[in-house]
Amino acid sequence: MARYVLVRPARLDLETVAARTGLHPELLRRFAALGLVESTPDANGRPCFPPSTVARLARIQRLRTTLSVNYAAIGLVLDLLDRIDVLEARVRSHRRWT
Repeated sequence: MARYVLVRPARLDLETVAARTGLHPELLRRFAALGLVESTPDANGRPCFPPSTVARLARIQRLRTTLSVNYAAIGLVLDLLDRIDVLEARVRSHRRWT
C-alpha cells in the first residue's frame, strides 16, 4: 500500500531556532554536524530542524552549563536519557495493563 504525505511535518529554519534558543547559528550547525540535533536541508540547502530541537537544545545547554559536560559526552548522555524515556514509557504502559 502506498503512503502519501498529506501534511508536511513542521520544520524550523536556522534563524528561528537561533532566535528561540539564543544560540549562534554557527553553534547550531556544529551541533548538527556532531549529530547532537537532527537537521535536514530545505529546497535551498539551508538547514531546517524539527520543533523538538528547541527542547533538545535546552537540554544540551543545561548539561553544558550545570554539569560542564563536553560536547562529545553530551551525545552519549542524550542517548542514555532518550533510552531512559523509552523504558519509563514501557513501564507506565505495562502498569496500565496489569
